Amino acid sequence: ALNMTKTVWRSQNWPVSIEVDGMVGQQFGQATLNEVAVAPVLRWSGFPWNHLLQTDLRVGPVGISYTTDVGPFERGIEGRGSRLLNFLLLELAFSGPQDKSREVFVRLHHRCTVYDLINTYGANGEDFLVFGYRKHF
Repeated sequence: ALNMTKTVWRSQNWPVSIEVDGMVGQQFGQATLNEVAVAPVLRWSGFPWNHLLQTDLRVGPVGISYTTDVGPFERGIEGRGSRLLNFLLLELAFSGPQDKSREVFVRLHHRCTVYDLINTYGANGEDFLVFGYRKHF
């Protein structure tokens, strides 16, 4: 996957910012399909050990994820599903305290129906555990 992040607001008084996270990816394995996702993300950078290891928590509970096909784990009992689902991400990012422009991260990438608000096919979506590297420009 290729992930793009843009900071759209940063607090002057608190260690918090709002970002827009976009992702274009390819799934392999049980299903082969493409995915495009975008979500607003809240970044919290106020951990007390940041002088040793810069740690950021990123949370994006509401976004949009579109796939080119419906994966087998996202099909309900009747075999139907939706390519358009909610995109949720929960991430921890780590970098050196002197160079915050390069970070590694671990992310839960989740596609879901938001308790059948998006569709009622009886399947809720998928979870992906992601490990990545991010370079800030």
